[in-house]
Amino acid sequence: MTEQFENQFLAFITNEMQQDPAHDINHVIRVVSMAKSLCYEEKANIDVVLPAAYLHDCFTFPKNHPNRALSSVKAADKALSFLNSCGYPKQFDSEIHHAIVAHSYSANVVPETLEAKIVQDADRLDSLGAIGIARCIQVSASFGSQLYSADDPFCDKRETQDKAFTVDHFFTKLFKLESLMNTDSAKAEASRRTQYMKGFLNQLKQEIE
Repeated sequence: MTEQFENQFLAFITNEMQQDPAHDINHVIRVVSMAKSLCYEEKANIDVVLPAAYLHDCFTFPKNHPNRALSSVKAADKALSFLNSCGYPKQFDSEIHHAIVAHSYSANVVPETLEAKIVQDADRLDSLGAIGIARCIQVSASFGSQLYSADDPFCDKRETQDKAFTVDHFFTKLFKLESLMNTDSAKAEASRRTQYMKGFLNQLKQEIE
């Protein structure tokens, strides 16, 4: 049933999302693809997972906005308004709303359903691996950050400053994501992607020291 709405979901998110270096339509497509895979592996309800994955970023405050943590609530409200307008079954409204609200790292909302866990996992997996490295560098560049601290590149003896140095963000957030995954399938994928990122830092260390 849900698949017949996919073109409408894609058209809406393409037109409505406020794109930034880390959140563009390719991010949404990757999250949807991963969410579908996790949904199949974990035997979840695709009628909840798919619209939530497509629409999770239909509204976002800018990265440094003081109301950033409220983005997912506004996105969830906007998504339901759209879904109701296009005739999507209302029986899934509350679960879709919760899944979108809970996907956000900054909102710090615990996912209460398997479907919400999957959407959160899919979104967080896109911050890991090769894509995660590229997105981290893109966002840091938009802040005017340096790649690393010349005095202590890997935060061995200093507090992290991830607004000033790209590499610091690996330690403040990205390397923590593996332990925060909800589903077994996501935990396995997060482990693989995190190891790749650690390999990147090892290579960087060899090149700069």
